[in-house]
Formats: sequence, C-alpha cells, structure tokens
Amino acid sequence: MTTTRRDLLQQSALAAGGALLTRSAQAQTKDPLWKRLYPAGFRNERIKTSGAEINSVIGGSGPPLLLLHGAPMSLLAWTPIAAELAKEHTLVAIDLRGRGDSTKPHGEPDHSTYSKRAMALDGVEVMKHYGFSEFGVAGHDRGGRVARRLALDYPAAVRGVAILDVIPEHYIYSHVNEEIVQAYFHFFDQLRPEPGPENDYAKRYAAGASRQMTELQAEYERNSSTPEGIHASIEDYRASGSIDLKHDAADIAAGRKINCPILTISAAGGTVDKIFPVLDIWRQEGPHVSGKALPGTHNLMESAPKETLAEMLPFFRSAKRA
Repeated sequence: MTTTRRDLLQQSALAAGGALLTRSAQAQTKDPLWKRLYPAGFRNERIKTSGAEINSVIGGSGPPLLLLHGAPMSLLAWTPIAAELAKEHTLVAIDLRGRGDSTKPHGEPDHSTYSKRAMALDGVEVMKHYGFSEFGVAGHDRGGRVARRLALDYPAAVRGVAILDVIPEHYIYSHVNEEIVQAYFHFFDQLRPEPGPENDYAKRYAAGASRQMTELQAEYERNSSTPEGIHASIEDYRASGSIDLKHDAADIAAGRKINCPILTISAAGGTVDKIFPVLDIWRQEGPHVSGKALPGTHNLMESAPKETLAEMLPFFRSAKRA
C-alpha cells in the first residue's frame, strides 16, 4: 500500500478531528469515548459468545443493522455516520474479537481462533442475544470480509450486506503479482510464525509510545498495542492466508454464493479501487450486486460520510424483508 497501517490509523484519527493528547492523558478521560461519540440513548454491553467476549453498543430504532469495523480500529469507526443510520435502524456495533475492548484469545495452531468464520459466529451470537434472527450487515475493511463470511454461512439471517473498500481475501492470494505484494506487503509479512511478527510490531509500538496522538488514535492504540492485541491482529492475517482460504475453496468448489443483495462501495483512486476491478470481483460472489466508487479515502465513514450514507440508506431500505 502507499501508506502503512499506522499511517491509515493516524489519518483516520485526524479526520475525526480529535484533540492531540498522550496515551496517559487519554487514560485519564472519565467518560468512555463511545459514550461521547455515539448518539444519546446508545448503551454498552459485553456479550459472551462461543469463542470470545464481545464488546458492543446498541441504539437507534428500526430494522437491525450489524456494523463490523476494519483494522486497526474498533466500533468507534462508525461514529461519523451512526446518528443518521440510527434514525432508520437499530444499530449494533461490535469490536471484532481481538480488537477494541473485546477479548483477545491466543490463537490456535491452525489459526481458527481468528478465522472469519469464528468472527462471523460472534456476530450472529451477539445479534441473537439482542433478539435479532434477521438483520442487515455492513463491514468496512477486514470487517467487510467478516460480513461476507457471515452472509455465506448464515444466509437465512442476512437481509443484505454492504462491503466498504475491500475485496475477498481469496482473490488477493490467488492473483499475486508484484503490484499486489507492494500494496499489501503486510498480508504476507504477518504470515510468518510466532513470535517474529509479534516482536517486530511490539518494537514499533514501543518506538512511538511517547508521540502525541489524537483522542481517537489513542483509543484505537490503547488495546491494539498490548501483547494480546498485537498477537490477535497478526493472527487475523495468518488466518486470512490459511484457514480462511480453505473455507473459501470449499465454497467455490460447491458453487456456494451470497444470495442476499450485496452493496460494494470503494474509495475512488484508493489502493483497492486502483488495483482491482471491485464491482466485477464482487459479482463473482453473488447474483445481486450493486455499487460504485466514492470520492473519499479508505475509511469512507470519515472521509465521505454523506456519500456513504447516500448509498447505504437506500440499499438497506430495499433489502428489508416482510
């Protein structure tokens, strides 16, 4: 990629307009950031699933919509558009396992702990906890890949799925060339066995520990920079290059597709849009695909909130089931 994951994190935080403060200053803030950034009436709950304990917020009214963030973020990533979405939907935003304030179990040798299948099950079990058997799903970045797996594994549950600025991981690994390796070096670097990548990332976090950060950046880093957070993030990538590919291969061999409507939106001129034929790739995933590129950067919720809402709101209105 032309920017690193750390660069993306900093850009996202700056776009949110938070004040600069150190990590220790952030720790002294009394009210949790989710409470200040989500609309009034949202509440927080931790929910035990089959393989983790998932941090969530819920609020709004209308048909349920599950929100899945990308890396290296948390459920706070949706706050720029949450107020408008909540006018038409009951929103359930979660920290994916290994991220934010959800638990970060140590990965199994086959990396199944952080497979998209395991994370999708977390989402289904959280929605069941809240009483929802059918719902829409929106996923950004790696959350989009979890959303894809959820739609494949639980077709009766998903009314429609919106995918923001990401393509299926099996496409990346099966179309490797120099351009893809240069853009997605971290996809391959983090496949190395433990503890090599973990040690490298711990050193990087330690080197930047004293730098100034925005409030949102400090919150993202609060958990991602711990040993458990670093390991969980890397295991996510290890799963992408191993067990996730096995699950995808089985689906492809069986001809399994996503049968609910799919909306795919990308950042015009961004890495994904520049390298891949995004809409064509997602049309291989299911028969009901629509989408377009928007004038924004990778984190579309922050860089192009109005444009993102203009696509998501009518999509989920039309995806309602009687």
